[in-house]
Order: sequence, then C-alpha cells, then structure tokens
Amino acid sequence: MRVTRQAAALLGAAAMVMAAGSTAHAATPTFADATTIGTHNAYDKAKYTYFAQALDSGASLLELDVYTDSISKRWRVSHSNPFGNDNNCEAAKTPDELYSKSRNQDLGSCLDNIAAWHRLHPAHRPIVFKVEMKNGFNNNGGLGPDEFDALVSSKLGDMVYKPSDLLGSAYSTPDAAAKANGWPSRDALKGKVLFELIPGTVEMNNPFDHYWTDREYGDYLRDLYASGNISKAEAFPAVLGASSGDPRAARYDASIRPWFVFFDGDAATYVNNGYDTAWYDTNHYLLIMTDAAGVSPAISSTNPTDAEVTARLRLLAARHASVITSDWAAKPASLLSSVADRG
Repeated sequence: MRVTRQAAALLGAAAMVMAAGSTAHAATPTFADATTIGTHNAYDKAKYTYFAQALDSGASLLELDVYTDSISKRWRVSHSNPFGNDNNCEAAKTPDELYSKSRNQDLGSCLDNIAAWHRLHPAHRPIVFKVEMKNGFNNNGGLGPDEFDALVSSKLGDMVYKPSDLLGSAYSTPDAAAKANGWPSRDALKGKVLFELIPGTVEMNNPFDHYWTDREYGDYLRDLYASGNISKAEAFPAVLGASSGDPRAARYDASIRPWFVFFDGDAATYVNNGYDTAWYDTNHYLLIMTDAAGVSPAISSTNPTDAEVTARLRLLAARHASVITSDWAAKPASLLSSVADRG
C-alpha cells in the first residue's frame, strides 16, 4: 500500500508516546530525561468539576494559584480573589468523599483531596504541582515558607519528593545533583508528587514588593541546609520567565543560584528566539514550557486534535522541555499521560 508523506507523518505523530530522542541520556532514563504534559490552572471549575478529576486526567503537572490571606491566616486558592476561595477543591478527606463535597475550599483541602486520591491510586504517575504564589509569602504574617512546608508535610507526608531527596547523601546543592543526573527514574517516583513554586502576578506588579517568592524560598533553602534542616523543605523554587543563557546569574546572588533547578517560561519565547534550551537538558534541569499551543504553527489552546497535541509534545520534547502546559483539560487521559523522550 502506498502511503503519502503527509499521511505517514500524521500516523507517526499519532502513534508516538515514547519517542526516541537525539540527546544521549543515561542507560536507565531519569525523571529529567522525559517530556510530559501539564494542565494550566487545573483548579478552575470550568476545566474540572472536582480537583480529583484533574488528578484523574493523566496530566503530569497541575497548577494551583494561591493567595496568602493574612487577615484570616488562610492559604486561599483562587485566580483573582485574595480574600475568598474559588476553585474545584472540595471538603473531602477520604476516598469515599471525593467527587461529592462542597467546593471552593482552601489550599489545605486541595492537599486533602490529593492525599485521598493517592489512597485510591498509590502507584500513580509522578505529578508536579505548580503553585503560583499570587501575592507572595507573608512571613511576618505567619504565612511564610516554613508554614507552607508545615502544611504540605502535615497533609501529604512522605508522598512528597523534596529537595533533600534529590541531595541524598552525595550532593550539597540541587544544582550539583541535577548536573550528575541524580534524579530518580519515573518508575521510582510512582506515587510521588513534587511542588514547584513560582512568583505570582500580584507580587510581581507590586512596586513595594521586591522580595518575590523565588528568591525568598531560595534564601530559605540555603539557610535550612546551613542549619542542618533541609529535610523540612517541601518544594523547589523555579526561575520564572524564558530568557537566554543561565537566567540565575542576573537574578540571584551566588549563595542561592545552586538551589534552582526548575525553570519555567513561555514556550514560544524559548522556541521563536532560538534560545539554547539544550543547556537545560545537558544539565538535567527541569524546564516547564507554558502555553505550548502558542508555538508556531499555533493550535487550539483548549481542544486541539489528538494528533496536534502529540505532534506538539514531540516538537517541544525535541526542544528539551520537561513539561509542556496548556488548557487541554478536555483531552483524554490516554493522551495527557503521554511521555516522550526529552531531546
């Protein structure tokens, strides 16, 4: 049977789940050697009725927007309301309560939902929870990095893969561990979750706030390690915004640069400007490429064809993304759970 070039390309894209990459990786691929798909603002009720459905979606990254409400001493989950909750997290702490309870809960309840869902799926895929701290931490108000970590630890316990896990006993910074590709394999991370912290739009637009989430948590990690308490840290801070070279050099002092191994920025900016994204892959840093649909040729940001999603995954895997994100919540779990070789 004669197959046209166009048909062959479409068939190849649709069939690709584990694509062979051109960049040499370890004999046993690690977590940093893969490219997966994530969902932007997964707490949005328009995307998933319940947050447990976001967990069911197959996506390898789910985003939460969090406000520190220092008046009520609560961690609010909402897109634009710092004093209220507007989300699909429900008042459910046990598996049998999921998919049925009242929504619009705080971050603690979102974590309860994760813990309850984990009990139903103890060997689930590793999931990154990207937390945008919309108005930043408020350490003076009792909602700082240590309180965030205490909350996560109390709700999720040893489910969380932490900076201290990456360090193990062999490395003194995440940078050293990443460069040695000290990440576990994806199989070894089954049943685990990771937290990525990024600065939020409110704090970045606040002319009186020059100490954003990324630097605050970076300082916190450095100081925890110096005091012998790095195991208390639950999250990885991310360098936000696509740029060329090593963006840590211009943003952070030398004492905290090695504590950043997550990088997060717009996919089209990385690709269209010809940035050297191989640098992230070579050093085994985790690179989150957002708004994957916007890379030329643009595809739907909400409901592209399955073949288009697969082709976009392959394209950005070749450009060394670790996770690509968009608003593809309508796509099936069989697609959103796809894993490609990075590079």
